[in-house]
Amino acid sequence: MLADKLREARVRRVIEPMLAGTALGEVPIDDRDYLIDLGLLRRADGGGLVVANPIYREVLPRMLASAPQDSLPRISPSWLTPTGDLDPEALLHAFLAFWRRHGEPLLGSTSYHEIAPHLVLMAFLQRVVNGEGTLEREYAIGSGRMDLCLRYRRVTLGIELKVWRPSASDPLREGLEQLDVYLAGLGLEQGWLVIFDRRPDLAPLAERLASGEAMSPGGRRVRVVRA
Repeated sequence: MLADKLREARVRRVIEPMLAGTALGEVPIDDRDYLIDLGLLRRADGGGLVVANPIYREVLPRMLASAPQDSLPRISPSWLTPTGDLDPEALLHAFLAFWRRHGEPLLGSTSYHEIAPHLVLMAFLQRVVNGEGTLEREYAIGSGRMDLCLRYRRVTLGIELKVWRPSASDPLREGLEQLDVYLAGLGLEQGWLVIFDRRPDLAPLAERLASGEAMSPGGRRVRVVRA
């Protein structure tokens, strides 16, 4: 079963950086070839590794987010308007409240520790769409990000996820530039940039969680969340 394969260490060593958008680094070629043999990955025309087909592009992150999703508490849909449409501002407040209370405990609900924040956020958003919408994911080796597109009835929300890693600089500027391109492709004038700070010796997540506004290089309005 695919779920069993995803728990294997040699599978995780390849899939985890792909979803995070980081380089494969020292991942052994035997591990990479193993995933190709399984049919999960293939070599693109340019030689890079990509997920084998659109179905796996959707299924892999969704399966990995299933454990955090099953661990979620009951969440009242406070992000809906009286007519049942999505209110992005209310969704932001609901996410901040959820992350402040449940984010840190849920990070341990997956063995994919490097992308645990991504998976918990995807689990939360999957609960939001709840059959009424879709959650699309874009990721690529070396891009340094994961992009999410939440569609709910008439509302489309573009979200970019970045990680502030130890010994790295603040990814805000790069994130705004990358999100600008992503939003332009979606035809949107605003979106979210979520920066997960994974540096050591930080204040507890509930204390440092914050949100603010910024403008992208193309003049798009961005809600920046630091978690």
